This record gives sequence, structure tokens and C-alpha cells, in this order.
Amino acid sequence: MLNLFIGSLMLLLSTLPVSDAILGGLEYDFMIPKHPKGDVIILLGGSANGGAPDLSGIGIPSEMMLYGVVTAVRLYKRLKISIIVSGGTVFQHAKPEAPIVKRFLVDLGVPDNAIIMEDKSLDTSQNAKNTQKICLERGFRTPILVTSVFHMKGSVILFKSVGIGLIPFPTGFQSWRKRQYGWIDFLPGGFGDVSTAIKEYLALFYFKFAL
Repeated sequence: MLNLFIGSLMLLLSTLPVSDAILGGLEYDFMIPKHPKGDVIILLGGSANGGAPDLSGIGIPSEMMLYGVVTAVRLYKRLKISIIVSGGTVFQHAKPEAPIVKRFLVDLGVPDNAIIMEDKSLDTSQNAKNTQKICLERGFRTPILVTSVFHMKGSVILFKSVGIGLIPFPTGFQSWRKRQYGWIDFLPGGFGDVSTAIKEYLALFYFKFAL
């Protein structure tokens, strides 16, 4: 009986409607600003494949991180403001994320002198503290924060905890309200989105008592 319950639960969690419902608690509160105004873009790291061969070097941003990279480029072309790329070496064997992301930004048309690298942060808490220092040193007052939408709630909490008022600019929506489902969406798939959401919920639970 227990095995049947566990199997049924896993089956439900792997379907798109259930996955969307879980992700929705992280994503539905945020919308893309129609007319964003700020004086700097903060682009958070989102992991990278540090040893992967690429057109202009070694290392490729993760698939989800690429949403942020493209969004930052599009914002730059509209606003012509600097981009702070924040992301260090998360694992000892890995390479810093920021130089990899910077290479992609330059390849996509952002001038080298418009990119500020912050390559020491190991997590979002350090992202917030280290970018706060840069904002204070350079006089940035209205940063636009670009990160994956499922990661935005926790990011806003951490950035506000160090005194940064910001404009959230979410990317990489995986769910949305009033989505239409077909029969194929009720077939079992993967657990990637659910796993990601659970990690974010656990982080939010921790922040509630730690900050």
C-alpha cells in the first residue's frame, strides 16, 4: 500500500500541471516590468559548465543562466547602463561563473567597459553583500536585478536584508496563470522543476528564521 502511494505521488509530481502548481508559488508573484528604469543591471550567476568547449573560449552558462544573459543584453541595449555580473566558484573543482558570463555578454554586443565582474560570491547571500559594495562604491542607487523567476523571491529577501532597494526583472518563466493543458501534459515526465522548486522553498523557510 505504501509503495502504491509513493508511486502515485511520484507520478503526479512528474506531470506538468502539478509541477506548474508547485512552481507557481514562486513565479506567479512576479511580472516583467514594462518600462524598467534603473542605473545598473545586476545579473546573478546560475551555474555554468566550466569545461565545455565554446565558440569563443571554454565554458558555457547553464541553460537557465542563458535566459538571464540574453535578458541582460536586451536590457543593456534599451537602457545603455552597466551590468554587474555576480558569480564565483561555487564548487572547488569548478571555474568562476562571472568570466564565462562576461565572455557571452561581450560576444552578444555588450562593450567590455560596460561590464563589472564580481567573481567571489559563492551563494546568493554573498551576491547581495558583494554587489552592495560595488553599488555603494560606484554610486548606483536603482539596480535592476535579473535572475530566474523561481529564484527571485529568495534573492529579493537577501538583497533587501543588506539594504539594496531594487527592481526585480525575472527571467525563465516555467509556469504561468491560465495555462492550457493537453492530454500529453498529464503523462509522467521529469522531476527537475519540482526539485528546483523544493530547494527554493526550503531556502525561503530558512530565510524566514535566519534573517
